[in-house]
Amino acid sequence: MTGETRFAGIRKRLEHLQVTSPGKAALFEFALFGFKQGWACLFGALMLGLLLVTHFWYPANAPIARYDFLTVAALGIQVAMLAFRLETFEEARVILAFHVVGTVMEVFKTAMGSWAYPEPSLLRLGGVPLFSGFMYAAVGSYIARTWRIFSFGFVGYPPRWQPVLLATAVYANFFSHHFIVDLRWALLAATAWIFRGCWVEFTVFRTRRRMPLLIGFLLVSLFIWVAENIGTFANAWRYPSQSGGWAMVPIGKLVAWYLLMIISFVLVSQLHGEARAKRALQGA
Repeated sequence: MTGETRFAGIRKRLEHLQVTSPGKAALFEFALFGFKQGWACLFGALMLGLLLVTHFWYPANAPIARYDFLTVAALGIQVAMLAFRLETFEEARVILAFHVVGTVMEVFKTAMGSWAYPEPSLLRLGGVPLFSGFMYAAVGSYIARTWRIFSFGFVGYPPRWQPVLLATAVYANFFSHHFIVDLRWALLAATAWIFRGCWVEFTVFRTRRRMPLLIGFLLVSLFIWVAENIGTFANAWRYPSQSGGWAMVPIGKLVAWYLLMIISFVLVSQLHGEARAKRALQGA
């Protein structure tokens, strides 16, 4: 199996279409952007769809608990995407890494009462059903896919050690703020300073475009916040403020998701760097 997905061939054909006028080119680029984003979101969209479908229609007398079914289904989606070449093995590595990182944090956070999983299950670690790791993996999958699909490049990227140190501090703060002072605002300020001059370059159709990386982090964080509202509505997990019934997740959670984006972005960038180095060695 090569590292190229089935989508890659479709994308190449679309990118080589001849468009006769600037107006049509703009409309086509907008449609292609939506198509590429939809493909990048595939794993996360399937997971959200599973949460909603099982919330409304999962049988009360099913032989396995809903959460366990979600775990098995998520694993099945992962295997199917690899088998049908809808995903590369590099992207599967990203998903595995995020599953581990996310599950470790989930075990700690649920023990501290930050949120809870209200339904029973057998496939769990402590109070955390194993499907929850796939929700973090969906974020990593999205970033890895957009990186490849839109051919990301960076202008003004900070020295590599700075984002790595920042991501490490952010991850540590998710644990330590329960015992010592919460440094999230200082970390947010550090993020703004480190990435202040960094732009991400990307290609939708043929024109190379760019935007400040900090704005890109914000847009993805908003997307995750919307997905989180869907997840809590589907009773996949529940915050203390939702103990009396579903309520919208406070917009203040955006800060946490923005900081999570730093961890996600740096982890994907590290894996991409390893993959580039391996390809260079193979081609030498």
